[in-house]
Amino acid sequence: MHIVVIGAGYAGTVAANRLHRKAPDARITVVNPRAVFIERVRLHEQLAGSGTADRPLTEMLRDGIAVETASVDKIGDGALTLDDGRSLDFDHAILAAGSIANPLAGTIAIGTWEGAEQARIALEALPAGAIVTVIGGGLTGIETVTEIAEARPDLRLRLASETVAAGLSAGAQRHIGATLARFNVEIVTDRITEVTPTALRLGSGAELASDLTLWAIIAAVPDLAARSGLAVDTGGRALVDAALRSVTDPRVFVVGDCAAVPGMRMACATAAPQGAHAADTLARMIKGREPRPFSMGYAGQGMSLGRRDGLMQTTDRADNPRRLFLRGRVAAFAKERVSRYAAYASRTGKSVWISGPKR
Repeated sequence: MHIVVIGAGYAGTVAANRLHRKAPDARITVVNPRAVFIERVRLHEQLAGSGTADRPLTEMLRDGIAVETASVDKIGDGALTLDDGRSLDFDHAILAAGSIANPLAGTIAIGTWEGAEQARIALEALPAGAIVTVIGGGLTGIETVTEIAEARPDLRLRLASETVAAGLSAGAQRHIGATLARFNVEIVTDRITEVTPTALRLGSGAELASDLTLWAIIAAVPDLAARSGLAVDTGGRALVDAALRSVTDPRVFVVGDCAAVPGMRMACATAAPQGAHAADTLARMIKGREPRPFSMGYAGQGMSLGRRDGLMQTTDRADNPRRLFLRGRVAAFAKERVSRYAAYASRTGKSVWISGPKR
C-alpha cells in the first residue's frame, strides 16, 4: 500500500512519522516544495535575526520515508500530478498543504520562510530611525512587532490593525497594550488602502511614512483542493467527514489549515492532532477496522513578546478565552516549551490532545 502525504508542515510530518510506526508495511512518500521543515511558530524569530525556523527534512522524517521535493499540481483519481509533469500513484493521500497569505501589494508576507527571509534581509539594510509597519493585530503581528522591537530598538515601529489581540481576554489585551507601549509601538486602527515603497495610504485619506511594510495576516489556503475537484467551503478549505476524509474522495484525508473542520483555528495546536488522527485512522483501516470521528479541544494559546516576555492565555475547550493568563518570563518559558514540543511531535509523531467540547 502506498500512502502519499502532501505537505511537510506540522500536520504532514506528524502524520508521516506516526504512520511509519503504526503501519510498518505501508510505503510512505512525503511531497513538499522544499527540502526543509519550517517551524512557522518561529518565523518572527527568523525575520528579526534572533533565531532560525528551518530544519532539514532528513532530520524530521523517520528513515524509510521517501521524500519528493516538488509541488502538487493536482490530486486525481488515485494519482498526483507534480509540477514537473511526473505522476505519483497512491492508495491513500493525506492533504496537509497548510495556509497562505494574500498580501496587499507593496508588503512582504511573513507567514512563509521565504517571506521571513526577505523581511530579515530588508530589516538588516534599514538605517537607524527607519519606520517599519506590521499589518495584522493577531498573534503573528504582535509577535513580529515585539521581536523586531527588541532586536532593533533603533527602529520606529507601528502595528496597523482595526483590532489588536481580539481573541484574548480583557486582562490579556491590557497586558499586550502595555507591552506595545513599552516598546514604543505606534498603533494605527485606520484601514490601509495602498502601500508604496515609502508610505501607507489610509482609508481616511491620510498618508503615513513607512520604509518597510510587513504583512502578518494568514487567512487563506492554497487552491489545490478546489482545482483537484474536491468539495470546498467558501474559503477554499476541503470539506471533510467526521474522520477527516474528503467528502468527495474518501481515499484523501485533509488535515491542518486546509481542512474545513468546524470550530478549529489555524495553528500548529490544531494541525498536529489532525495529522495524528489521520494516521491512526489509516492504520485502523489497513487492519480492516472502522474509522473513528475526530475530536479535539483547546486549552489555551500563547505568544512571545520578545525573548524575555510572553503571554499564555487559557481557554475552554471551544477556544473561548478564560480570565486566567500568564505573563512575563514564566509565560516566555512556557511558550518556548510549547514551540519545542510542536517540533518534537512532528519529528516523532507522538502527539497528544484533549477531546473536544460536548455539543
